[in-house]
Amino acid sequence: MHHRTPSLFAIYLCVALDAMGIGLVFPILPALVQDVTHVANVAPVIGVMAALYAAMQLVCAPVLGALSDRLGRRPVLLLSLAGACASYLLLACAPSLPLLLLGRAIAGLTGASMSVATAYLTDVTPGDQRARRFGLFNAMFGAGFIAGPVLGGLLGDHGVRLPFIAATVLHGANFLLAWVSLPESRQGSGGRIDLAALSPLRPLAWVCSQPQLLPLAFTFFMLAATGEAYGVCWALWGGDAFHWNGTWVGLSLGAFGLCQMLVQAFAPGPASRWLGERGAVLTGIACACLALVAMAFIRQGWLVFAVMPVFALGSIGMPALQALASRQVGADQQGQFQGALASAISLASIIAPLGFSAFYYAVRADWPGAIWLLVVVVHALALPFVLRGTAQSPR
Repeated sequence: MHHRTPSLFAIYLCVALDAMGIGLVFPILPALVQDVTHVANVAPVIGVMAALYAAMQLVCAPVLGALSDRLGRRPVLLLSLAGACASYLLLACAPSLPLLLLGRAIAGLTGASMSVATAYLTDVTPGDQRARRFGLFNAMFGAGFIAGPVLGGLLGDHGVRLPFIAATVLHGANFLLAWVSLPESRQGSGGRIDLAALSPLRPLAWVCSQPQLLPLAFTFFMLAATGEAYGVCWALWGGDAFHWNGTWVGLSLGAFGLCQMLVQAFAPGPASRWLGERGAVLTGIACACLALVAMAFIRQGWLVFAVMPVFALGSIGMPALQALASRQVGADQQGQFQGALASAISLASIIAPLGFSAFYYAVRADWPGAIWLLVVVVHALALPFVLRGTAQSPR
């Protein structure tokens, strides 16, 4: 399918609205859980909520990715956006922990919007332009993360449920936008749905049968594990280390979103040309680790904003990694491969929140910042997979 500007605009805007809706709830989630459970240290509960979301994605997101190859991208994307809207509506109204968990389960059940959007972008983008467009894709996610957490923090300080109501409205608008303006990027292959394809283990089994894809799958697994620490621990760390309220947590996340948007908009193309894709990925990991070590020892909140530019540079290699991964399979397998990567990411997202939240629970009273040193350790463990996976593609 030839590139069409309206379809690109629509998919980028969908990503931005999705990020805004997700970011709205981050600053205030600990307060909501405290309000419902009346427990002081809510880190384990937040870890369980994140793991439940990821477990549902492990079961469903790869299936939806494969279905997008069979049925087309548009209907699957619309289904996932509708599910996100329903999940945040439930979170806005939930009076008990079981209903909060149900809301997160529904979000995970249909939470394939990013993997399907990635496959959509691959459909409409020539191979030599993918690093740049994946960079813009991630930049739009960053743009959503500028407004979302700031708005969520401001709203949350006036009512613990307000950010979830706002997220419901945003996801509803996102669904309508996609319904009206997003054309199909690739006609599905049609035919009957193979029931065996509904197995959550099938995408992992498929990628395990492709030895050349395994290092990349492990790379996505390990890097996804590091990313889970921020969603689980950032708001808790801000409150414990610096006594931040929802507004300051939101501003810090918004500042990171701004820095990341600038990095993703302008840096991935030049970084891939100058450093090669492998060099870009390794440089990003080095920047992330440098910022994390600094954050572990920071004692004043304003210094967090000072290290934000270096922290954002940690994302410089992800577009190169995505472009590298997208070239490993043909067009007819993009949805399946993106689904398999989503499966690996979801598996990491089940394990990591439980581990990070348990570790944070243990160190919270004495040294909350120690959590970031654990993230550095996970990055170090990921390096062998990164080196092996990125060695498969030429500069």
